[in-house]
Amino acid sequence: MPGSKEIRTKIKSVQNTRKITKAMEMVAASKMRKAQERMRAARPYAEKIRNIAAQLATANPEYKHPYLVQNENADAVGLIVVTSDKGLCGGLNTNVLRVVTTKLREIQGSGKKVVVSAIGNKGLGFMNRIGAKVISQLVQIGDVPHLERLIGPVKVQLDAYERGEVAAVYVAYTKFVNTMKQEPVIEQLLPLAPETLEGASKEYSWDYIYEPDAQTVLDELLTRYLEAQVYQSVAENIASEQSARMVAMKAASDNAKSVIDDLQLSYNKARQAGITKELSEIVSGAAAVG
Repeated sequence: MPGSKEIRTKIKSVQNTRKITKAMEMVAASKMRKAQERMRAARPYAEKIRNIAAQLATANPEYKHPYLVQNENADAVGLIVVTSDKGLCGGLNTNVLRVVTTKLREIQGSGKKVVVSAIGNKGLGFMNRIGAKVISQLVQIGDVPHLERLIGPVKVQLDAYERGEVAAVYVAYTKFVNTMKQEPVIEQLLPLAPETLEGASKEYSWDYIYEPDAQTVLDELLTRYLEAQVYQSVAENIASEQSARMVAMKAASDNAKSVIDDLQLSYNKARQAGITKELSEIVSGAAAVG
């Protein structure tokens, strides 16, 4: 059994660690609320622009935007991977990267190459380690996603699809379900799924007046729609990250408390054993003198 001094040192060390995890838990809880509000505020815009894009796309059958056309002859597939910049958030990044790895094997099994856009430091590091081809990247996103920073890495994939270089573009991120549950998902961005547009266009039957013309409006609107989808993905991922970090830090703080309790018990036992030993020596000495 270690001595009282060693146990006291361990207790002090675990107490210091618990202070850090407790502080990180409180910070994550504060950021989580703001991230959830931001994510929920973006949802109505994404839904509304999807409905309008669907209506315009189906209302003009004579014009087919490149995003609605399948690039069957392309030998590559684009993948936008959204992860966090920092760790200490449980299995959040591990889970989404596991799903991404499965998708990579599936794409490569079909004989196509994969070109990756990494948003977040963890995803970028993982893609570099496995030797994936990274064509664009964005790190140090911060707690608030900014669309003007996201547009660059995403536009690389959109332009590649428009040129017919990639057959499809997918986005992988962690979807926020609730504070205790976050779900890794992969969604298809391009080509725009017909069932998605048809489902939205059946719900509304508006008639539009175009300025300057239908083609220009549709071109701009579909680009804004895809940007909104990526922004929503990043906002969901940030909300998931803060929730996962809060839960992970709470679990770490609770575990630290259990460890401190066990060490305190061991310390008391060691101290009691020392006292008993000293008393035994005193009694033995007194008996020998007597």
